[in-house]
Amino acid sequence: MKEDDGERWTPPAAPRAYRVVWTGYASEPEVMKETDDLLEALRWMGSRDRREFEIRDGRGVLLATA
Repeated sequence: MKEDDGERWTPPAAPRAYRVVWTGYASEPEVMKETDDLLEALRWMGSRDRREFEIRDGRGVLLATA
């Protein structure tokens, strides 16, 4: 166990197959959700009120936009 600043160390999360990215900011896109289920990502993206979302795979390839 390794502790930094009083917090217990946790391993980094395993990479997911798909990322929902919001591109609404002018500077840097923001990852809003990561999942291994493409249908879940599509449903999540479709249920949001705002637009400018993209779904990308683990290599960063664009799969869908809204």
